[in-house]
Amino acid sequence: MVFHNGPHSQLRGWALASIGIDIGGTFTDVVAIDDDGAQRIAKLPSTRADPSAAVRTALAQLLPQWGIAAADVTCFAHGTTVATNAVLERRGARLGLLTTAGFEDVLEIGRQNRRQIYELMLKPETPAFLAPGARRRGVVEAIGPDGSVQTPLDMASLEAAVAALVAADVEAIAICFLYAFANPAHERAAAAFIRESHPRLTVSISSQVDPAFREYERTVVTAFDAYVKAGLDRYLGDMERDLAGAGIDAPLQIMQSRGGVCGARVARQRPIRLFLSGPAAGVVGARAAGRSAGHEDLITVDIGGTSCDIALIARGAPVIRPEGLLDGYRIRVPMVDVNSIGAGGGSIAWIDAGGGLRVGPQSAGAEPGPACYARGGEDATVTDASIVLGYLDPHYFAGGTLRLDPDLAARAIEHKVARPLGLSLREAALGIHRVLNAQMAEGIRLVSISRGMDPRRFSLMPFGGGGALHATALARELGMTTVVVPRHPGVLCAAGLLSAQIEHEAAAGFLARLDAADPAEILAVCARLADECAARMRDEGVATEAVATTCYADVCYVGQAHHLEVPLATGTPEAMLSSLYVDFCERYDKVHGHHTRAPARFVNLRVVQRTPNRAQPPSSARDGVAGRAAVPGRRRIILLADIDHPVNAEVVDRDSLARGAILHGPAIVEQSDTTTLIEPGWTGRVASDLSLILTRQP
Repeated sequence: MVFHNGPHSQLRGWALASIGIDIGGTFTDVVAIDDDGAQRIAKLPSTRADPSAAVRTALAQLLPQWGIAAADVTCFAHGTTVATNAVLERRGARLGLLTTAGFEDVLEIGRQNRRQIYELMLKPETPAFLAPGARRRGVVEAIGPDGSVQTPLDMASLEAAVAALVAADVEAIAICFLYAFANPAHERAAAAFIRESHPRLTVSISSQVDPAFREYERTVVTAFDAYVKAGLDRYLGDMERDLAGAGIDAPLQIMQSRGGVCGARVARQRPIRLFLSGPAAGVVGARAAGRSAGHEDLITVDIGGTSCDIALIARGAPVIRPEGLLDGYRIRVPMVDVNSIGAGGGSIAWIDAGGGLRVGPQSAGAEPGPACYARGGEDATVTDASIVLGYLDPHYFAGGTLRLDPDLAARAIEHKVARPLGLSLREAALGIHRVLNAQMAEGIRLVSISRGMDPRRFSLMPFGGGGALHATALARELGMTTVVVPRHPGVLCAAGLLSAQIEHEAAAGFLARLDAADPAEILAVCARLADECAARMRDEGVATEAVATTCYADVCYVGQAHHLEVPLATGTPEAMLSSLYVDFCERYDKVHGHHTRAPARFVNLRVVQRTPNRAQPPSSARDGVAGRAAVPGRRRIILLADIDHPVNAEVVDRDSLARGAILHGPAIVEQSDTTTLIEPGWTGRVASDLSLILTRQP
């Protein structure tokens, strides 16, 4: 299934083009932008068994259809969930772990902190599945906290440990020696021995993956890196061959969880940086769309077919957190702060043991999909409820390329929800929407109110295929008065890939109190890290003068175990330290809602180098031409205010809306990649960049 915005299919072939492809759980989104800023979009069903199959289909079908010569593609950016799915589905490599002798069980012991402190039956919260005890071995060696060698690396011990792991049929080995972040010599020597004696094995060492203190966290992130490295390497290799086979010479760029793109070669070296690659691209795209519309304080809601990703952007900058959560495990990797919940258009409605209506996290996905897809799905989903409520046009879903069956949708809701709960069909469908909206509203509160930020001061930006359908209901629930709907919200993640900057990061452990640190030593470490980033930039052909360098410090209060990332200000060395403390206190207050004047200390130093991507931002001047033959007219829909009396809603094709056009709710705005529901009491205005700005009437 492929669909695209109609006017662009009539454009002439392009001279140059940049392509972004984001693979989601249900759909694969494609955006192409030419050197003048004109864009074309498409959606294809994701192929879970082989995610790259949808990419091959896009290249084979869309490039000729859009008149793009393969040789003229200058940028190809990609967001992938391969690393994430390998963990969720336990499809990573058979892993062995080497540690300093005596520390073999760090991965299983973990921390005392519990996420579910009131559960009577405790469950393991450490990822021991990565390397069970039989595949963990200790090596005789010791590095001191100051980096001095206390016990030299015992090669006989190393050889015996590696031989035992090889006998256990491991496919990858993670190495995490004590204090390797202070002196990586032993880890590097061990890795060199393994690569020479067993070249088929994949190796990850902690001093490259996560050179920071706290042994358990460093072991976890290194083990996950090795666990997914081989699979990601195969995937990226296949994709590069697919691009070459299609005649595309542009280098493959991959979205990282921090919000920047990097070349495939760097991504192969540090696959752990690709967790939450897709959601990060959505936040980057939302930031660009918000800036274009004049809104820099945003709460973003990306509602796809499988999940809902929520993030906060303050003053044009997304929040970066020092660690992420994947499948219940904390992984110390800097990433865009995205709160993901199992709520989307394909989320399945079900009844729990207490007789309560639940929605998700299970999803019908793309195969078989919601019942209305007529592909064998029998469960009632959110999309089925949207059909019953009249919000979606069964004949224009996905631009008219996928016809939905309203009878199957009604039958699924009737059998699975309405009859068991003693509700009418309308009540059951509306109940599904209300439960889903309540879950998403709670997710928004977690990224705003729980961190001391009032969501009423932000604009809501919905995107993804289902975001705009729920936007006004969510805003009303949270007391928000403004909703910004981008021009093409259904493919904003793919567009974000092309508005992202090329970015490289290098970090080093640095343990010192702020009031006792040597500024010269700080600057020397930052200079060394900047050189590492610059080398990676040169590998990607980026000119030195195009690079912007920012230094960060991970800081916490003395006695604390969790830190925050704070930029290091330029200026005199003395002023750098004093302003760092002030900035840290302000950042701490923003994140946690309070701060103290207690002493603080360094944990790590980090350098990030960025440069603008080669893609041009989309030009709204090339949009706005009618894409449908006729104005749809009006449709009766069901709203919470009066469930027994459907209201007539104006139905408008978004491609027909010119700048300055005004809409009053109830109204439905349809386009090929999404549907926007404007409830009564809301007014929509088309902005100069063709964003649709919805405001709630007082």
